Amino acid sequence: MSSSIAATWRHPEFKNSAREMMGIGLGISAWGLVTGVAMVKSGLSVPLALLMSLVVFAGSSQLAALPLLASGAPMWVLWATAFCVNLRFVIFSVQWRMYFGHLPLLQRLSVGYFAADLNYVAFMRRFPEPKQQASDQLPYFWGGASWTWISWQVPAIIGIFAADRVPTEWGLGFAGVLALLGLALSLLKDRNAWVSGGVACCAAVAAYGLPLRLNILVAIAAAVAAGLLMEHWLPEREEAKP
Repeated sequence: MSSSIAATWRHPEFKNSAREMMGIGLGISAWGLVTGVAMVKSGLSVPLALLMSLVVFAGSSQLAALPLLASGAPMWVLWATAFCVNLRFVIFSVQWRMYFGHLPLLQRLSVGYFAADLNYVAFMRRFPEPKQQASDQLPYFWGGASWTWISWQVPAIIGIFAADRVPTEWGLGFAGVLALLGLALSLLKDRNAWVSGGVACCAAVAAYGLPLRLNILVAIAAAVAAGLLMEHWLPEREEAKP
């Protein structure tokens, strides 16, 4: 086990992926800092805030659950909200399975815990075609996932312990949104991708009033449907080769 771990972090793709994620690490850190501060200011004790940060590791569901915790909402509402916000990871996992479905259960569970939105986007940009058992895919995943985890957890823990000194009015969480937006835009390389992205944006705004952040799921479903329709009815023309 130790030899395989050492081989993974020594792999060139591990370093390449970590280096790529460094560019957006500041945005992730800002988001994590604000989430850590918000957890304590919402009424969670420091031990519970630490437990939530380390176990949940999902910023959007954490932020969605905090107002419910502060208002004393029933536990089933809290769980339902977190479940709905994180349903997008079910879609991500279907794609991950094409790459890591051959791994043992424990490794797949580890991949599921550390997987994040930005890692998914970066990974799919690096490996657009699934090839199971490719030796460079897993090191690449762990390089970016490790850096993302550290970039989130360290500022979140700082925010938990320094909640009284960091005002939430700073609005640092928006930096994380900008980091995700910048990386997503880099993937829009053809007409179908741009149309799907535009449909997702419109659907998310139109469905913003839905409860439990269901507008996220509406946007994902609309983007997938638009992409499939575009590929079926208006396929991209292949450029003539000289």
